[in-house]
Amino acid sequence: MPTTVPTPPLLQVEDLRVAFDTPDGTVEAVSGVSFSVGAQETVAVVGESGSGKTVTALAVLQLLDGGRISGGRVLWDGEDLAALDRRALRRVRGNEIAMIFQDPMSSLDPLYSVGHQIVEALRLHRRISKREARERAAELLEQVGMPDPRRRLASFPHQLSGGQRQRVMIAIALACSPRLLIADEPTTALDVTIEAQILELLGDLQREYRSAMLLVTHDMGVVAETADRVVVFYAGQVVEQGATADVLRDPQHPYTAALLDAMPTPGTDRAQPLAAIPGSVPPLRAMPSGCRFHTRCTLAWDECGREEPVLHELPGDRGARCLLHRPGQERPLRAAVTTKGA
Repeated sequence: MPTTVPTPPLLQVEDLRVAFDTPDGTVEAVSGVSFSVGAQETVAVVGESGSGKTVTALAVLQLLDGGRISGGRVLWDGEDLAALDRRALRRVRGNEIAMIFQDPMSSLDPLYSVGHQIVEALRLHRRISKREARERAAELLEQVGMPDPRRRLASFPHQLSGGQRQRVMIAIALACSPRLLIADEPTTALDVTIEAQILELLGDLQREYRSAMLLVTHDMGVVAETADRVVVFYAGQVVEQGATADVLRDPQHPYTAALLDAMPTPGTDRAQPLAAIPGSVPPLRAMPSGCRFHTRCTLAWDECGREEPVLHELPGDRGARCLLHRPGQERPLRAAVTTKGA
């Protein structure tokens, strides 16, 4: 019987560390993060503000403002992007890996029409004439659902609504048919109706272009609707990862469970207050000893403040960074909750 050879991931992030030099010294915003994205797969990176999600996404393409990769590797088809110079990175940026930023108003150039900006992205990587690029730009705007796309080529960003600006950003990202889309909170500034339209559009275009997607979000509802796998960040570390259905059904880290408890559940009393995680993500210069979540964790015991847990491998290609899963002391999270409350 022939042996099936596993397909290597498109993107492999290995022990990534990102540091920022400040007047008060160097701080580490991302501490030993590892995950992968397979071909045509959607991987969601989720966590509160300050967890290191966006910094990690920006580090993939070395787009860090004031930061630097201080350790680890970012492998793209086996090539370490972290080791490439700017000229070599231009071959990858926008062409093989494209990014959709959180705020299109600050990402689009206010001095140029949206048509000019899409044409620029096309001609940077494709040997085509301005006329051909303009035709392709109109096609892209039509693909992303822009009304009257040819007329909109002459529009400037301030003349468009928030949803339309985000559609332009998506058109620019798709211009060169990248194999990986990195979407950093692509619906944060949009109302619920437009958010649903943009998420549906991204899913449709991803399937059409047969591309993979790394989706950065704080919304577990978005994760449930869009992602094949989820990577949960807290304080610059991965605390849990696995198939989305498994993680949402049976979280293996107290932080993941707390995030899910904070989500509104359909059919519940709207007057009932949502659960909240006490405290906030610790500042970079004041990380607690031991487990970084223990000061906010309802399941923590003394040892959690002394010993920093590793990311333990769990059945079903899952992982969780918690002492509950330490060899010899493995306890399911729900059993631990019962024990704690007894």
